[in-house]
Amino acid sequence: MPVLLQTPDVADLLAISGVRIGVAEAAIRKVNRKDLTIFLVEEGCAVGAVFTQNRFAAAPVQVCREHLAAGQPIRAIVINTGNANAGTGASGLSDARQTCAALARAMGFQHEQVLPFSTGVIMEPLPLDRLLAGLPKALESAGSGQAGEAARWLLAAEAIMTTDTLPKAASVGWTSAEKRFSATGIAKGAGMIRPNMATMLGFLATDAAVEPALMNQLAKQLADASFNRVTVDGDTSTNDSFVVLATGQAGNKPIADLNTPDGQALVKALTQVAQVLAHAIVRDGEGATKFITIQVDGGRNTEECLKVAYAVAHSPLVKTAFFASDPNLGRILAAVGYAGISDLDATQIELHLGDVHVVTAGGRHPQYREEDGQRVMKEPEILVRIGLQRGTVSDTVWTCDLSHDYVTINADYRS
Repeated sequence: MPVLLQTPDVADLLAISGVRIGVAEAAIRKVNRKDLTIFLVEEGCAVGAVFTQNRFAAAPVQVCREHLAAGQPIRAIVINTGNANAGTGASGLSDARQTCAALARAMGFQHEQVLPFSTGVIMEPLPLDRLLAGLPKALESAGSGQAGEAARWLLAAEAIMTTDTLPKAASVGWTSAEKRFSATGIAKGAGMIRPNMATMLGFLATDAAVEPALMNQLAKQLADASFNRVTVDGDTSTNDSFVVLATGQAGNKPIADLNTPDGQALVKALTQVAQVLAHAIVRDGEGATKFITIQVDGGRNTEECLKVAYAVAHSPLVKTAFFASDPNLGRILAAVGYAGISDLDATQIELHLGDVHVVTAGGRHPQYREEDGQRVMKEPEILVRIGLQRGTVSDTVWTCDLSHDYVTINADYRS
């Protein structure tokens, strides 16, 4: 069961003017499930994206990069679940391109104006015939206006799921310079999660107008504050993609600098949505029973804070201890020690588990009792604070525990 996570209430989601969504059942991998999604965006929409740094990038990731580099305005997104179209060689690239071409023909676009995305099993041929047959149904589902668009965001969140147990969607509204703005996003991911530039799949749209040249910077800044701070199992997917759309339908003067008041308001609002989605991925981590915040303070720079945080977050021994609520907290110290800080002074390390001071000056706090540590570890949400005493920089990573169910889910994934 996901950790304190529920299906989003459609009443809390906001339609985004300039975006239409269609969803269909195409039997990509399983029958009778929504597995094909399209986003259609109006002219003038600005797009930014970040993608996996995995060198075995999936075919759709490669095609997305090509199409964005071509400089044509993006008018559509097509997403399939059930098949990652990764590790599929030249035929996979051809399938991704044919998918774009088919949707472009149907809408009167150039094929470079379509971005393809896939998620699911790696190294299996994409069932292109079924995908193409599903496109007309997805287009018909898209409708022609705002009516019901908020509900379609939730349908899209369901249609991009793989091992997720719940759809992930969030919205926010804000007012700036007498304009009312909205933003809505969806994401999928539960395993194979250690994003390196992005989440497994994430799509965020706002009706604010933003200069196109700013969009990649915006996407990276949002990813770094959210998806690049979560991990379930330490694996970076071949398909990680995060896309930000700014339709400009709110009618504001396009934001050209993120450091202006309007730019900062935009970043704050979109970061809120991105972090809700990123946290939802961890809360729905395969087999997760605990949501764990690892906060590292007193670092010299962000890099060493993240080294320590991820060393702890990725340790199977730490993660299984949290699953068992076993306060074997020396495992955390061991992870801090091998995190890769060559001149770390272990005698300066402080460790808090929730409200319990576990370690001081590199050793067990004289007032620490194991029953206090176990009390915190039994909670569904846990804060781990590690003090390095080396500087003034802090950073945070969110993760989950490692349970028996994680092994079961991944052992049965293709069955």
